[in-house]
Amino acid sequence: MKICRFNDGRLGVVQGDHLYDVTSARDQALRGAKSDRWSDPVIANLPAVIAAIGEPTRWGNPIPLNSVKLLSPVERPSKLVAAPTNYRDHIAEMQKVSASNPVKRPQDIGTAGMFLKATSSLVGPSEGIKLRFLERRNDHEVELALIIGKTANQVAQADALDYIAGYCIGLDITLRGPEDRSFRKSIDTYSVLGPWMVTADEIADPDNLRLRLGVNNEPRQNANTRDMVYSVRRLIEFASAFYTLHPGDVVYTGTPSGVSAIKPGDTLIAEIDNIGRMHVAVGAA
Repeated sequence: MKICRFNDGRLGVVQGDHLYDVTSARDQALRGAKSDRWSDPVIANLPAVIAAIGEPTRWGNPIPLNSVKLLSPVERPSKLVAAPTNYRDHIAEMQKVSASNPVKRPQDIGTAGMFLKATSSLVGPSEGIKLRFLERRNDHEVELALIIGKTANQVAQADALDYIAGYCIGLDITLRGPEDRSFRKSIDTYSVLGPWMVTADEIADPDNLRLRLGVNNEPRQNANTRDMVYSVRRLIEFASAFYTLHPGDVVYTGTPSGVSAIKPGDTLIAEIDNIGRMHVAVGAA
């Protein structure tokens, strides 16, 4: 199932180029439901929400996707956890970019660890990216994003996929410079998530998905998640060894080579197999 949030926070199920407004089913499922203060209520109660939805077409007439504003599929994550150097070709690429930069860059994710992005940086594709510090380089980074479905703490790789509620396309927008990585990547609108969440049952192998990104129809990034240094399972094991992951938390899995600068007026077109495609406009803050 493809589940989206749209307009003023309504819930939809996407089928083809339309969606069905299932907000009433969500409200019905969450009435009296429990979720702790760290968890997104819809994700924490996703099985009940899906059961309440049933057949989406029974909730009214289809709504054209191009007529709605797509928000982040997750409203209230407690944290965004990201992998900084999880494709070897991107590590080599950034070494060239930073050749004259005194900032020391770790060689791989095992050395670098993961990092946090501010939840206030999270937006949906229709909200767009608003760049700051236009005199400096701002880059696009397309990534597979994981949505955690249940509380995960010190999870073993063998069990890791059981903790995923679904998958999205993620954009980790990055301001280049000497400041701490989390600081530069947590600017408002610099974490894009969408266009919807594909539930985990629809993706058999997250470690074999083609991902692509173009800027104004010019191809920039094209890779496969099988090229990641740490697999999806290993990333969940790694992250949950340090943090308790809560329902609705987002794990950005890293970006491949092809990273390049963006500017106001650009349009990013990001696509991942079995998930979909999203168009994201770039403006200035």
